[in-house]
Amino acid sequence: MSATRSIWSFFGISVLDRYLMKQLVQPFLFGIGAFSSIGVSAGALFDLIRQMAEFNLPLATVAQVLMYKLPLFISYAMPMATLLAALMMYSRLSTDSELIAMRSSGISSYRLAIPAIVMSLLVTAISFTFNESIVPSANYQAKTILESFTTKDGVKQLKERDIVTTEYTQVPQPDGSKQRQLSRLFYASELNGGKLTGLTVLDFSKAGLTQIISAQSATWDQANSIWDFSNGTVYAIAPDGSYKNIFKFEQQKITNIPQPRAISKGKEDWMEMNLFDLREALDLAGQTGDDKRMMKFRQRIQQKFAWPFVCLVFGLTGAATGMQANRRSGKGASFALCIVIVFAYYTLAFTFDQFGIQGILPPIIAAWLAIVIFLSVGTFLLRRASQ
Repeated sequence: MSATRSIWSFFGISVLDRYLMKQLVQPFLFGIGAFSSIGVSAGALFDLIRQMAEFNLPLATVAQVLMYKLPLFISYAMPMATLLAALMMYSRLSTDSELIAMRSSGISSYRLAIPAIVMSLLVTAISFTFNESIVPSANYQAKTILESFTTKDGVKQLKERDIVTTEYTQVPQPDGSKQRQLSRLFYASELNGGKLTGLTVLDFSKAGLTQIISAQSATWDQANSIWDFSNGTVYAIAPDGSYKNIFKFEQQKITNIPQPRAISKGKEDWMEMNLFDLREALDLAGQTGDDKRMMKFRQRIQQKFAWPFVCLVFGLTGAATGMQANRRSGKGASFALCIVIVFAYYTLAFTFDQFGIQGILPPIIAAWLAIVIFLSVGTFLLRRASQ
């Protein structure tokens, strides 16, 4: 006990802060367990039970997938647990008149909120690290395990069909400006790893000439970063629409065609991707000129930074709201209020998120606007509680 006290003293943490932090820890851990359990049950367990019956999943596999899914729901639970802990602790202090006693001693509401804010910042840092280092790989492992059982003959299918990819270039205009123009349209009936079949390429990159390339297949040459087309024909079309030249080939290396990862949409679930993966996906989407996917990945990158700060938002909001609780408030009321705040925040955040993906708002504003609004509300409520 004396060793613990000496550690607290070493970091300059007062008796009041120690008391408040200890009061926060228990409901926070309860919230992590409660919200994670609800999330696992509603978001994974019921679906796994269905797949267990449909695909004869072994019980050991179901347990393994649940273990890999658990980090995702823990990451979802962290902000809500922070909110619940602050609400329950400050509501209890208020209903037990401890807040009145502390204020009578000259301690302001701002000072009383510091432990909740410090804990929220700590959870924010943990959440960011957790979402970058553990959640993406765990989600991907869970998906891979399920695919190995739920695909035909137990074999994971890596094929994609009917792939259409476009490329754009900036064409200089007489007035000195640049206009975005389609330069190449690419179609393949199937992509299987590094091999394409049933290819058609429409090339508009050269002024006054359209080139059509048709080939049975193409293989990606990783060493030279180039596609090796097989058994095809090149049609050169003049501006008047006539065939200028026709060239048949057995093997032909074609440059300026996007690599397989750029052609394939690959992973689209941002919770399976860390910041490095998202930036790489953004670059690959840029190679094909897919503005819609580029906008989506820019939004997801901003969300990766913004998401952990929800813990700070909920910590401040919970502390300010809990300080204004009356004597009739209890744990049930705190839990209900927690659900209301969570619902209000995520409704607003989801709306702004869609605005960002659709290009209505810039990604940085769409990702952070809900946080700024709720931080402002939390600050207002804290100021009101101090009066």
